[in-house]
Amino acid sequence: MSGRYVIFNADDFGYSHGINRGIVEGHERGVITSATLVVNGMASVEAARLARAHPALAVGLHVNFTNEADRLLDLEDRDACRAELRGQYARFCDLMGEKPTHLDSHQHVHRHHMRRRLFEELADEEALPLRDRPPVVFKGGFYAQWTYGVFEPEKVSFEALERILRHEIAHGLYEMSCHPGYFDPALTAVYHRDREAELRTLTDPRLRPLLDELGIALLSYRELAWALPAEPSRDEEAEPSPGTEASAGA
Repeated sequence: MSGRYVIFNADDFGYSHGINRGIVEGHERGVITSATLVVNGMASVEAARLARAHPALAVGLHVNFTNEADRLLDLEDRDACRAELRGQYARFCDLMGEKPTHLDSHQHVHRHHMRRRLFEELADEEALPLRDRPPVVFKGGFYAQWTYGVFEPEKVSFEALERILRHEIAHGLYEMSCHPGYFDPALTAVYHRDREAELRTLTDPRLRPLLDELGIALLSYRELAWALPAEPSRDEEAEPSPGTEASAGA
């Protein structure tokens, strides 16, 4: 496969009802092709039901060890991390009735060298694409809080996304991480109303014509099954997301 391909992946599916609503709308009316499910979120059962009603949406596992500022386990305990990772994988399979199409993590906890090996082990066993691994190049620049707690809507405007698509997408496979959603009073999170600004951009009617102009095709993680064998590996480094490992941006 040659050309320019972008997967718009919505993180945090299942985290709240408002986020679920935004992701589904972004899939139906916009460019979202994939999402990753938080199996210990307050709306995970609803998300699984919505996923089954939208079979074109590829759904992966968004492993959640932190739940925003909290730690759900000792992140330095290898055995605890491995057990929780495997437990969330099993929960996903129970909820969805199938294995995930891909694998990533909330607040990028899989990037730590110890935990990364655990994620790579699972990804290899199950033949799953893992965020930050070639040939898919991760793009995390479409994000509204480069300074923690400071909302900068211009960072997720149509113009901001256009700049990324025009200047940062070369030939190959890319994942554009995004976080669409609607305000949900039950959710206490720093990255919250920002999601509505993302959703407006991801459903902007100018976006599809822009992709056509740039020769960028949309792809889902489910479609990588046929795309990967013909796509040469990329050896460039994955782009870091804004903030630290514990940023609210994933």
